[in-house]
Amino acid sequence: MTVSLWLMGMFVAGLLAGSVLNCAIWRLPVMLRRRAQSESRELLGLPQQQDDWPVRFNLFLPRSCCPHCRRAIAFYHNIPLVSWLWLRGRCHHCRQAIGCRYPLVELAAALSSGWVALIWPPGEVALALALCAWLLIALIAIDIQHMWLPDVLTLPLLWLGLLVNLNGALVPLSDAVLGAVIGYLSLWLLYWGFKLATGREGLGYGDFKLLAALGAWCGWQRLPVILLYAAMLGIVAVALLRLTGRAGRDDPLPFGPCLALSGWWMLIMSSVTW
Repeated sequence: MTVSLWLMGMFVAGLLAGSVLNCAIWRLPVMLRRRAQSESRELLGLPQQQDDWPVRFNLFLPRSCCPHCRRAIAFYHNIPLVSWLWLRGRCHHCRQAIGCRYPLVELAAALSSGWVALIWPPGEVALALALCAWLLIALIAIDIQHMWLPDVLTLPLLWLGLLVNLNGALVPLSDAVLGAVIGYLSLWLLYWGFKLATGREGLGYGDFKLLAALGAWCGWQRLPVILLYAAMLGIVAVALLRLTGRAGRDDPLPFGPCLALSGWWMLIMSSVTW
């Protein structure tokens, strides 16, 4: 396989994955909340309540639809990146604006996949790195929108990192296991230290699991640098949001995107062989 063909194939695969990620980013929180509410009502002996979504609501059903008018989207209006630009960011039926998150997720998935193709030859490790990027993109988008890092994404990311490093593809397995353990415990200790000192929660449990997953991919040695970069990104993000009036002094802000971006940067830069 030629380099150009490999690069183009990964870029297109990233675009297609970005379209699937957009579906998951929108539907997964709804699915998980519905399940939690159903289990809670069952535990309390309360009758189940049906929301305004169909009973069969998952990542595949119902068909892709506009989030405003909920009319089904034709396949030619669902082409990654192209359709959003063609329709000028509006629904074909109701003409309501479709958020820029959709093309940004697709572009991010395509660019990250192309980046992987530039530094890794075709094979299982390159595909695993691309999958890692896609999972991180989904986590970033969900955390920004819902302040939530779902276990159904962080835990597979962790196990995939350990599996990739089973034969030392990126780091020795012992470093990966220690990275997962130390990544989780470091933020867990920070969480409880901050809570005991201030009485407030400074982090979420999803952050612990995300750093554990990044430790499984990168090894324990890179965790301090990941945390340093994440803290710097967080400070810049807070400053920009407050200067622009988009966040107040006491408004909670997600830390997951900062962890994900710094972890991905460390993972890719440590994989560069040229």
